[in-house]
Amino acid sequence: MSDHSTILIVDDERNVLKALRRLFIDTDYTILTAGSGNEGLEILREKEVHVVISDYRMPEMNGVEFLSRVREESPETIRMILSGFADATAVVDAINDGQVYKFLAKPWNDQDILSTVKRAIEHYGLQCENLQLLGQLQQTNAELRTFTESLERKVDDRTRDLQLQHRALEVVRYMVDLLPAGILGVDSDMTIVYMNDYLEKFISVFGGGLGSQADEVLEEYIVSAIREAQDQSRVVVQNVDGKDGVGMVCRPLPRGGGVVVLLGYIDAAKCAESLVTEPSGSI
Repeated sequence: MSDHSTILIVDDERNVLKALRRLFIDTDYTILTAGSGNEGLEILREKEVHVVISDYRMPEMNGVEFLSRVREESPETIRMILSGFADATAVVDAINDGQVYKFLAKPWNDQDILSTVKRAIEHYGLQCENLQLLGQLQQTNAELRTFTESLERKVDDRTRDLQLQHRALEVVRYMVDLLPAGILGVDSDMTIVYMNDYLEKFISVFGGGLGSQADEVLEEYIVSAIREAQDQSRVVVQNVDGKDGVGMVCRPLPRGGGVVVLLGYIDAAKCAESLVTEPSGSI
């Protein structure tokens, strides 16, 4: 905390005010004085005061009552009371209640007051820093809370999307299983990723299943057709060996995602011919 701080001294005795003002003459503090508690409150409402030193015995409003009002109107201001030992019990009660930061005895020791005020101003500075840090922490927490709520909404939306996609996939699989055709899905690394129930009515898989390597469980001409479709990114159509009237269509998936193989009672020659006239991407 800078030494350019403001100290308010409140006492109904002018000699005390003059003596205390002289005590701080060699400091950089701004010294304000008031002859009563009400006058002190008026000054406090107009100016930022870092430390208040108040006499205990004052008419109309004693020091503890005055500092209690200061605490209500300017809680950051450091409050000290100046009194003789006869009033020590009341002052100690005020300190315990948190209304007073420090008790300064009359008659006072100049150096004791100077060092006590210095510590009080440092305490004020720490209070301000703590309040600033608390404000920053509250702001960060609010931003984090907003971010978390936004993230939770995105997660909820994404979860709903995935649930819908999963449901749609189940419907598609059900529909595909109803088709009187064999369907085979092969990933880009030749891993079998899908087989419907009708597949083995048209070709032999030789004991393979999902996760098997196509080139290990399928006949070579089927593997060659799949590789051709994938490597050349085009639809490959041919007849199934040994199955009259059964054709095979190998269609590459977008972005090198593998190949879908359709097997059924189709005329491979006519199907291949139709590919010349159909729009790009259709079978």
